[in-house]
Amino acid sequence: MRRLLLGASLMILLLASGACQRQATGVDENAYRQQIEKWHQERAKGLQSEDGWLTLVGLFWLKEGENRLGSDPSNNIVLPQGKAPQLAGSLWLDKGVVRLEAQAQSGITQAGQAVRSLVLKSDADDEPTVLNLGTLSFYLIKRGDQYGLRVKDKENPARINFAGLDYFPVELKWMITAKFEPYNPPKMIPIENVLGMIEDQPSPGRLVFDVAGKNYSLDAIAEQGSKELFIIFKDETSNKETYGAGRYLYTDPANDKGVIILDFNKAYNPPCAFTAFATCPLPPSQNRLALRVEAGEKKYAKSEH
Repeated sequence: MRRLLLGASLMILLLASGACQRQATGVDENAYRQQIEKWHQERAKGLQSEDGWLTLVGLFWLKEGENRLGSDPSNNIVLPQGKAPQLAGSLWLDKGVVRLEAQAQSGITQAGQAVRSLVLKSDADDEPTVLNLGTLSFYLIKRGDQYGLRVKDKENPARINFAGLDYFPVELKWMITAKFEPYNPPKMIPIENVLGMIEDQPSPGRLVFDVAGKNYSLDAIAEQGSKELFIIFKDETSNKETYGAGRYLYTDPANDKGVIILDFNKAYNPPCAFTAFATCPLPPSQNRLALRVEAGEKKYAKSEH
């Protein structure tokens, strides 16, 4: 869910101002527009990469014990026809430990080496174990106490036929200075995902800001290993011009005056706008703005959900 980085010098300039007015000032508008356009290009490039969200073709939740893997429809994990042997192997789940037992000549590799037996790490670890099979790749994800296998195909038609992204016009008025109000101690807020799973996430504080003389706030989430703040929100364009489940936004942490730049021009769609196999977190009720945020990414033209 990491955001694409914009120029660090721009952020330094904005945060140094320390002002709490609605719109950030002291920015060269043409230079800013160019940087946002570059950000848009990098965003599209990331989606279209060989391991981007457009390559997702499956998500399979594991049961305790054996989970057979292959292209035969009778398997627990069904890989695309013509992309894998009928039975490539099995994933064994035993009390939170997942082990791959691959068939001889299955074609499954890890880091370029053929694999027969291997204990897999999930995305809850430092880095998941990524397995490859031809154009396919797959790895474990963990959500709550459940483990799933996420399957990607770099030849997925969704990637090949990517329709591009659509945005609201870039306007400086949507680059807003917000006041950071910390929670001491940080509070845990329940975040539901698209699968109906609920996990408590740490919120270090809320961002308070004004638009057209009205006051609004958004709870931020602290992600492990990151100094940036993650914001999940909906607004009155949701289910209309923008994706119905909401949008995401990252900000730098507050400066020494407690000011944060909240740039809605960089609001973007969650992965579930592009695939049915993502596990996107949804906005908490307090992050549903009674406001039309006519900035950032619009609904994906080919979205079916």
